[in-house]
Amino acid sequence: MAPKSTSVRLRPAIESLPAYVPGERPVAGAQVFKLSSNEIAFPPLAQVNAAMIDAAADLNRYPDMYASELTEALGERHGVGPGRVTVGNGSVAVLQHILAAVCEPGDEVVMAWRSFEAYPIAVQVAGARAVQVPVDPAGRHDLAAMAAAVTDRTRVVLLCSPNNPTGPALTQTELREFLAVVPPSVMVVLDEAYIDFVTLPDRTDGPALLGEFKNLVVLRTFSKAYGLAGLRVGYALARRRLTTGFRAASTPFGVNSMGMAAAVAALRAEDQVRARVAEVVAERERVVAALADQGWAVPDAQGNFVWLGLGRRSVSFADGARRRGVLVRAFAGEGVRVSIGEPEGNDLFLSTAAEWPASRMPTVLERA
Repeated sequence: MAPKSTSVRLRPAIESLPAYVPGERPVAGAQVFKLSSNEIAFPPLAQVNAAMIDAAADLNRYPDMYASELTEALGERHGVGPGRVTVGNGSVAVLQHILAAVCEPGDEVVMAWRSFEAYPIAVQVAGARAVQVPVDPAGRHDLAAMAAAVTDRTRVVLLCSPNNPTGPALTQTELREFLAVVPPSVMVVLDEAYIDFVTLPDRTDGPALLGEFKNLVVLRTFSKAYGLAGLRVGYALARRRLTTGFRAASTPFGVNSMGMAAAVAALRAEDQVRARVAEVVAERERVVAALADQGWAVPDAQGNFVWLGLGRRSVSFADGARRRGVLVRAFAGEGVRVSIGEPEGNDLFLSTAAEWPASRMPTVLERA
C-alpha cells in the first residue's frame, strides 16, 4: 500500500507552470506612461459608459448565462448566427475552454514562438504538450515548419495574427493555403486579437473562412480596438457542433452584466471605434518611421505595438525607459514590446531608443 501523503498535492503540470508576466503597472502616484500591456490610450466611449451605468442598477442579479444579446449581435456582425458564438472572460479564457474541450493528456498543440505567452500556460493546464516552432528571422510565423510539426498527436494549431509580441501578420492567402494542408481532424485556432489594426491589403478574415474550413476557430476580443480591457470580454466563432462543446466547458456566467452591456454598446458605435483605430495606426506609423530613422530594424508592425529585438539588453532598455517615465514590456534575453499610446509617451520611448546603438542590436529574436 502506497504511503499516504502528508499534504495536498497539486498536479505536476500545475506546479511546473511558467508564470504569466503582466505588463508593468505604474506605482501609485508616479507620473509615467504605461506602454507595457497593449492597451489603447482612449477611455470608453460615452455611450459605452452609459450602458455600464444602466447595467449597474441590476448587479444584484446574475447576468444572462447565455449572453443572448451579445451573441446575437456578434452572430449578425460576422454573418454566422448566434449559435456559433462562444463568449467568455476575455479571449484567453475562451481559449482555455476550447483546449479543455479538445485536448487530452499527451495531446500536442503546435504554436509559433515567440508568441503570446499565455498559450503555453493554457496548453499545459489542459494537460497537453506545447510544440513551439520558432518564428522566422522577420518575426513571422513559419507556416511551412508549423505544418511539418503536425503529428498524429496534434489536436490544435495556434496562429496569432498579428503575432504578439513581434508584430507581423499573416495574409488571407497564407491562411487559406495553411488550412488546406492541415488535416481536417486538427483544429486551427486563429487568434485575431489585433486584427483591427492591420493595414495589409490581404489581411486575414477568419470569419469569412469558417464555412469552408470546419476545423477553423476564430478568436476575437473587446480588449484592444474596443478599449474594454478592464471588462474582459472575448469570444470564439466556430461551427455549431464545436461551439456546443466549448460552451459546455465554459464557466457559468463567464461574462458579467456590465461587460456584456459595454460590448453591445461598443459594437453599435463602430464608426467611432474605427476612427480611434485610425488614430492608433497613424501614430504607430509615426513611431515606426522614427525608429527607422534612428537605425532600428523593426519587424512589420501590424498590431498596436512595436518590437525591438534587443536580446540580452532588453531589461536594461526597459529600466532606462522607466527612468524617462515610460513603462515597456521586456522579454528577458529576447526583446522589448512597446504599445502605441499617447504621443507624449511614445516620444519618451523614442528618446530612449535614440540613445541605444541600434546598429549593434541582435536579430529579431536572438537569445542571450
